Amino acid sequence: MQTSDFRKGNAVKYNGETWLISDFQFVNPGKGTAFTRTKLKNIKTGKALEVSFKSGESIEEADLQYRKCQYMYNDGTDYNFMDNKTYDQFTITKDLVAEYADLMVDNSEVTLVFIDGVPCSIQMPPKLDFKVIAAPPGEKGDTATGGTKPVTIETGATVNVPLFIKEGDTIRINTETHAYVERVQQK
Repeated sequence: MQTSDFRKGNAVKYNGETWLISDFQFVNPGKGTAFTRTKLKNIKTGKALEVSFKSGESIEEADLQYRKCQYMYNDGTDYNFMDNKTYDQFTITKDLVAEYADLMVDNSEVTLVFIDGVPCSIQMPPKLDFKVIAAPPGEKGDTATGGTKPVTIETGATVNVPLFIKEGDTIRINTETHAYVERVQQK
């Protein structure tokens, strides 16, 4: 794999261990050669490391497996999943679920990423629908804040939405940015 192929969530072999790319940035300084600054996370120890690779440098890609799994429940510290094909159950720590923790709905389907047989990260669909369970009334003429208000969705997360959204509505949220996308029409 070349540095130009780096993506968040890719797994690479570095110094004999398997690392997950948690962040990367291409840097092209005025003088000198371009490079890619990466933040790597060890999948076994959880240790974080910053490494710079020269532009065009090759690095070995780790063996990745993607499995469709059902999110079952959260016991406070760990998230429990079941493989849809084998019915094997897996436990993932809260730090691996990280940014998706507040969007996890019991019995929803997600993709777990396995590296060398160990579950190491989660992938959610780009957009998901959620029911609004608490919404303050929108004040007429209250557009000083861009016409948005915070509402609570079924997972307990708070999302800023337009003033016309009310309790009981279903809204679509971008799972990458946790931002409101649109109101979903009831069928």
